[in-house]
This record gives sequence, structure tokens and C-alpha cells, in this order.
Amino acid sequence: MSEPILGLYALGLVFVGLLTGYPMAFTFIFISLVFGYIGMGDRVVNLMQFQFFSLMRDTTLAAIPLFLFMGFILEKSGLMERMFLALRLLLGRLNGSLYLVVLLVATVFAAATGIVGASVTVLGVMAAPIMQQTGYDTRISAGAIAAGGTLGILIPPSILLIVMGPVVGVPVSDLFTAAIIPGLMLSTIYVIYTLVRSYMNPKLGPPIPDAELRQTSLGEKLRELLLGVVPVFLIIAATLGFIIAGIATPTDAAATGALASLILALVYRRLDWASFKQCVYSTLLLTSMIMFLLGSANFFGAVFSRLGSAELLTEFLLGLPFSPTVMLMIILGIVFILGSPLEWIPIVLVIVPIFLPTMEEMGYNPLWFSILVAVTLQTSWLTPPMALSAYFLKGVVPDWKMGDIYLGMVHFVILQLIVVGLLIMIPDLVLWLPQALK
Repeated sequence: MSEPILGLYALGLVFVGLLTGYPMAFTFIFISLVFGYIGMGDRVVNLMQFQFFSLMRDTTLAAIPLFLFMGFILEKSGLMERMFLALRLLLGRLNGSLYLVVLLVATVFAAATGIVGASVTVLGVMAAPIMQQTGYDTRISAGAIAAGGTLGILIPPSILLIVMGPVVGVPVSDLFTAAIIPGLMLSTIYVIYTLVRSYMNPKLGPPIPDAELRQTSLGEKLRELLLGVVPVFLIIAATLGFIIAGIATPTDAAATGALASLILALVYRRLDWASFKQCVYSTLLLTSMIMFLLGSANFFGAVFSRLGSAELLTEFLLGLPFSPTVMLMIILGIVFILGSPLEWIPIVLVIVPIFLPTMEEMGYNPLWFSILVAVTLQTSWLTPPMALSAYFLKGVVPDWKMGDIYLGMVHFVILQLIVVGLLIMIPDLVLWLPQALK
């Protein structure tokens, strides 16, 4: 058996191993060692050491724990709840106001942390009880919370984009800049859809009763807005602004944002010692998991490439009698299907490097392709039956039936596919901002 064919067998066995539920990191390492030893002998051990150590020396990845810590601090300190309350009081007279508030808070929270589970959980705890009390439609409510929570995959500072940068050879700052317009497009289309549905049928999203709104004066509403929204927004805007403007690296900006979030939480007296320890512990736990997965998937990718399997697969794909557009749709379809049962890390570190050479040979911009992959992965998080966001939401809102959650999420999957189509037809939606800021 030739070495390239050996690598393809390893790739197939990886998917089988991942679908069994065995820990992904150990699956990657074991299969890489076995097939790498068969193909290249003892050198595979040196390759594993090199790949792990080179990954750990990448200073860009140091931004991961810092951005995670920043998100956990903003979550534990109660600042997101204060923002939710302020926006709810200001926008309560609108039909569908709670949908709007959920999606606005979700957009800001996505810019604070790329942790989908945390975002969906916090939004579910804050919004679901109020939506139930005020008679909001269960399906659209569940869809809005789940879809809003997944925005963190795309909207900077996305952990996915930080990991993807070195893989595709594109600066993380360019990925962040390119993701802004698609991320805001998704948020905007969600808002338009929910408000239009609520306007056409007020029973889906009735306004907050006037009696409740009169209990708070306009001055108190503005004060809540000033204290609950503006500081968090300024921290996020400054953090991303430093990266996009080239003033600071993603790691430096992440450290600044984490420190600013910690100071803000202490000033507001919403963070006690127990919560701080929990934030540190959660950061260490999640960072360790991500880095171990990164190292193991990176090792598999190196073995797959050294065996010559990547070149063989690229030649095969280029030889197919399909146009570049059809090939792009096929690849995005594969990413979409794999994104449901698998975590995004193996897809970014294994699948993307396999397909990226084919896309470049066909003349596609790697920056544009990377953002398309990110949006497609976000869509797969909402696609039943393996939609992880549904399980996060069901965990904090057990009264909602899983069938209603699924049906509500399908609406937003369709909206996301519309955005994917627009990004394919109009590449400048992704490429214009990075080019304009250079």
C-alpha cells in the first residue's frame, strides 16, 4: 500500500473513532502514531514532538486563555444581566422587543467571548423565564436564543478564527476584520426576521405591559443603559479596535481586555473571590482542552501531509468535472455535515488544510474561504438532530420541548444559509473591510 493511500485510510479511521465518542485528542494521537510509524518509521515520534512544541511556542495562541478569561469575567460579574435589563426597559414598548434585546445582548456577548455554551446558557437563564411569562412564542424564542448564542463562533474575538489564522496562513487581525460584516449581517437578519414576524402577528412577541415600564423613570432607564451597556461596549470596542488598527497584537489586546473586564467587575462590586476562582478554573480547564486538541489535530495533519495524502486528495478534487462554484458548494456541504457531530477544532485543523490547496488552485481567496467555513460551521451548530446549542438551551430551560427548540432553530438555519449565499455571490462583503483598513 502506498503512503498516500495509507493516509486516506487514517483519515477514514479518524472519523470512525470520533463518531464513537472516544476523546478526540487521544484518537488523533493514537491513529497518527500507528499510521505514521507504518509510513515513516521512528521519525513519527520526532514529528509529534516538533508539532506539539511548535504549537506551544506560537504566541498568537496565548490570546485564547486571555479572551476566555475576559468572557468568563463578564459572565460571572453579572454585567450581561444588567445590560439585558437596561435594553429591556428601553425597548419594551416594541412588539418583539425581547427578541431584539436577546439578539443585541448576544451580539455584544459574542464580541466578549467565543464560548457558545456559555452564551446560550446565559441568554437562556436571563431571557427564557421572561419570554415565558409575557407569552412569547416558544419556537421563535428558542431559535433567537440559540442563534444569538452561536454568534460567538464568528464575531471577533472568535477563538475559532484565532486557531484558523496560522492554519490558512492569514493574519488573525485580517480574519477578525473580515468577520465583522458577516457577523453583523447575521445579527441584523435575525433582528429583522423576529421583528417582522412580531409586527405581522403581535401574539408571537407582545410588548411589555405599560404598568411594568412605568415603574422605572426615563432617567433610571438611561442610567442603567449608561452603567450596564457603555462600559462593556467600550472594553470590547477598544480590544478589537487595537487589533484591527494594528496597534496591538491579538495577544496584547486580549490581555488588555481581560484586565479591563476584571477592573470593571471589581468597580461594580459584582465579582467575589469564589466567582473569580471559578473564572480562573474554567479558563484553565477550557484552555487545556483546546490546546491538547490543537496539538493532537495538528500532529495528525502533519502526518497526513508527510504521507503525501493531501497532495493526492488535491489532485483528485481538481480532476473532478465540476466548476469551481460547484466544488466550493460541495466542500462547504462537507463542512456543514461534519460540523454537526464533530467539534470545530478537528474541522479547522484537519479538513480545512485538506481543502484549502484545492480552493487556492481554483483561484479563491483563502481569507474569503476561511470566513465561509466559519459561517458554515456556525450554521451546523443549529442544525438538528446533533445541534449542540439545543442541548445547552434545554439544560437551562427544561420546560421547553426539544421538538419546539429544534423547529425554532430551523428558521434561523434558513436565515444563515441565506447569508452564506450572499457571501458567495458578493465576496466583497468579506474582503472589502480588510482591504479598506490597510
